[in-house]
Amino acid sequence: MPRKKPALILERPIKAGVKEIKVRLDSRTVITVSSQKALAAWKQRYPKLEVIG
Repeated sequence: MPRKKPALILERPIKAGVKEIKVRLDSRTVITVSSQKALAAWKQRYPKLEVIG
């Protein structure tokens, strides 16, 4: 019986001086955006998104 591979977690390096906004797109997808303009673009694609930090 094959074993399951662990979930892959991708992270980008955090830039100094940039305020990031953490956003939950759905029940299992969390992303960070760095501007209000980017947040508005994601809001168009995912109307049910919620800002979590």
